[in-house]
Amino acid sequence: MEKEQLEHSLGHNRRKFLSKVSLGIGSLALGSLLIPDLFKKGGEEDAIMAALPHFAPKAKRIIYLFQNGAPSQFESFDYKPMLNQQIGKELPESIRMGQRLTGMTSGQSSFPLVGSYFGFKQYGEARAWISDIFPHTARIVDDICIVKSMYTEAINHDPALTFFQSGAQVGNRPSMGAWLSYGLGSENNNLPAFCVLLSRGRGNGQGVYSKLWTNGFLDSVHQGVQFSASEDPVLYLKDPKGMKREDRRRMLDKISELNQLNYQAFGDPEITAKIQQYEMAFRMQTAVPEVTDISKEPDSIIKMYGPDCLIPGTYAANCLLARKLSESGVRFVQLYHQGWDQHDNLPSEMAKQAKDVDQASAALIQDLKQRGLLDETLVIWGGEFGRTNYCQGKIQVDNYGRDHHPRSFSIWMAGGGVKPGIVYGETDEFGYNIVENPVHVHDFHATILHLMGIDHERLTYKHLGRRFRLTDVHGHVVKDILV
Repeated sequence: MEKEQLEHSLGHNRRKFLSKVSLGIGSLALGSLLIPDLFKKGGEEDAIMAALPHFAPKAKRIIYLFQNGAPSQFESFDYKPMLNQQIGKELPESIRMGQRLTGMTSGQSSFPLVGSYFGFKQYGEARAWISDIFPHTARIVDDICIVKSMYTEAINHDPALTFFQSGAQVGNRPSMGAWLSYGLGSENNNLPAFCVLLSRGRGNGQGVYSKLWTNGFLDSVHQGVQFSASEDPVLYLKDPKGMKREDRRRMLDKISELNQLNYQAFGDPEITAKIQQYEMAFRMQTAVPEVTDISKEPDSIIKMYGPDCLIPGTYAANCLLARKLSESGVRFVQLYHQGWDQHDNLPSEMAKQAKDVDQASAALIQDLKQRGLLDETLVIWGGEFGRTNYCQGKIQVDNYGRDHHPRSFSIWMAGGGVKPGIVYGETDEFGYNIVENPVHVHDFHATILHLMGIDHERLTYKHLGRRFRLTDVHGHVVKDILV
């Protein structure tokens, strides 16, 4: 009798699962979380799996160097000499046009313009203007595409960070890395498809939190795996003292058998996700020590990234680790470098921040290029919004601050099908509004997915009665920056 009840339950749950599949692509995890016995039956599930990637990808993997806190475009890649000429003069209302301000400067009676404390020079075939505090980036300018016309709707850090990572300003949406894990799976069965690395600079830091690399409503196997700066790069990965590897293997086999029985009884896909996570952790016990070991890196690589790359948890060390993870087949590596929130004391703090990241960012591009990996690896550098052209608080020639500015800011991209050596988009002479080729966050996401061979309108997941996607209901591929 019990056997008949179990078979009935399994049949009911199988029919329920397949009926959900027929409603849309969102009912299946299109990455690594698959139920093998269902796919032996053929049919619509196989057609859905065969649909990805939607077309030949330009990039196989992504390294996102996220500059948390929003670096100022005026001290990096958007040179505005007029601001230096008119320092202290009032921002014209005809330029601001009543646009939204944060609570930190909305009460100011004056909005004095302030130019960059640092000099700029032109580099490369595109004659791109680069700040003097980014000399290493200047040397790779012919390998990168500088986008000066990014904009967002979010004006404060939490919603802006969340927007860039998940395509929405609220929480509980899958992050970009989770979407790519769900859509494309992993290239290496011994490592996660999505890894997260954290570092802190010497500037004013904004916090980061796990919702930025969450799986949201996708299956938990797609959540980003955070690497630590401790002697254990992935916490709780090692076996307890006294446990042999073969004992661990037998234990996992027994747990898997019990979980399979539970899945057959209840049909909860999170049960199969747990099985996969246990198995991944077991395989990572061998793979992680190898990929995090830099002792075999030649002196030329250490010199390229700088001495900080030997200190775990620094930005330079994380850039080198990102290369190793990407080289090993990790689909999406997300770095967060904190310290870019310069509301005051900007010249001093931003110079230190730039020194933290400039050499290693450029080294990553050079390293990928010399290994023949840059063409298939998309590298992104940038923050969550820009900075105001007027001073927050007291203005001095050598000391000032800038508030948040979502209307225009700069990022750069390299490799993975992006045109090298170009500057895209332009702002007005005040650097306040975009006058040429605006790129919204949704456009940015649509373009990234396109480079990975994905039509952003077709990668969806059905949740709470609607089909969600990374780009929500917006987004256009920025084809002008593609090879």
